[in-house]
Amino acid sequence: MAALLTSQCRLSPATPRSSLSAEGSYFRSRRRPTRLGFRCLASRFPRFDLGPEQKDDSFPLKECAISLAVAIGLVTGVPALTSPALAFPANPVVPDLSVLISGPPIKDPGALLRYALPIDNKAIREVQKPLEDITESLKVSGVRALDLVERNVRQASRSLEQGKSMILNGLAEPKKEHGKELVGKLADGMQELLRTVEERNRDAVLPKQKELLQYVGSIEEDMVDGFPYEVPEEYRNMPLLKGRAAVDMKVKVKDNPNIQDCVFRIVLDGYNAPVTAGNFIDLVERHFYDGMEIQRADGFVVQTGDPEGPAEGFIDPSTEKIRTIPLEIMVLGDKSPVYGETLEELGRYKAQTRLPFNAFGTMAMARDEFDNNSASSQVFWLLKESELTPSNANILDGRYAVFGYITENEDYLADLKVGDVIESIQVVSGLENLVNPSYKIVG
Repeated sequence: MAALLTSQCRLSPATPRSSLSAEGSYFRSRRRPTRLGFRCLASRFPRFDLGPEQKDDSFPLKECAISLAVAIGLVTGVPALTSPALAFPANPVVPDLSVLISGPPIKDPGALLRYALPIDNKAIREVQKPLEDITESLKVSGVRALDLVERNVRQASRSLEQGKSMILNGLAEPKKEHGKELVGKLADGMQELLRTVEERNRDAVLPKQKELLQYVGSIEEDMVDGFPYEVPEEYRNMPLLKGRAAVDMKVKVKDNPNIQDCVFRIVLDGYNAPVTAGNFIDLVERHFYDGMEIQRADGFVVQTGDPEGPAEGFIDPSTEKIRTIPLEIMVLGDKSPVYGETLEELGRYKAQTRLPFNAFGTMAMARDEFDNNSASSQVFWLLKESELTPSNANILDGRYAVFGYITENEDYLADLKVGDVIESIQVVSGLENLVNPSYKIVG
């Protein structure tokens, strides 16, 4: 986004921020076993069968150990999910693991969104990477942290100077002037950050880094020239988000002394999930979620979207039937998403999703476990540590359609409880990227 996006949560007076620890969330379940047969992990799949009818159970250590073994099997490529017994190779599958996990997971939602853009410009990426590395540099104790930050900024500045012509040439023709302006602001901003570091003003580094990365992201968006592919014909008349959009979700928090209400900024990615993101924006414009309660909050996911009554999704007034959308997964290296099948079903075990379940607050569609194309209105946000369920090697990537990330106040998701109310969700930018909006046709 060109402008710095801000939102805020209103805390109760004199109350410290609550802990975000989800310790034990992988080992407790409130629900019956699913077809996986291992409650500790299987019960975490986002599905339609919400409800408080099941009380908390505590499970034997052996059962949880089996579930961990299933997770290890997923990482190492062992097809343990549907097997009646677990079987492991004699030797560790190191080559496969190195393909699946090529480095530390990128957990920052802004970085994930930048890398998900459909561009191929090495020069701007070489500016982006050292600016993002500032976050890690600041984790070092003492004055050495600022020395590392200075090195990061100088590297980014050199990359910008050396690659400036390639960056400018990569801008889409209608956006060139805007992109040139941003490149100038980026260069000036890096000089300001260098002065901040030289003055040893550590507290000012992170806000300035965020500003510079906003410029980088906006420059990269200016490199996208139109929508990069055609949506399959059978989905072409659905509401489609052909680009990015941002929404603010205001939640009224009940019975929590730490926080009263909160506004979550969510960036939706229609480049990689046009059908899924378009469906959600269309529902937002219908005010479908306004006044709806949080329906699941178990330390693993926060979920909502199940309307009152027997229907488990949005009933389209024009058809009087539930509107469903297909499973939609964009794979890194593919030109368009795959529809209707999980990556496991396609045999693409090593494929990496362009929108992974890395970030705290990853947003995706819930669906019926046995029907890939049953998603309608139920959505969930993931609360997890990436190291426990590695990217593209876990039980979610390639099985559920990710279509956005919470980019502001995502940490406060852990404070939400069942019964908290979504007061409103409003589109704040990108509505012009929505095509075939059904809300304009039928109220």
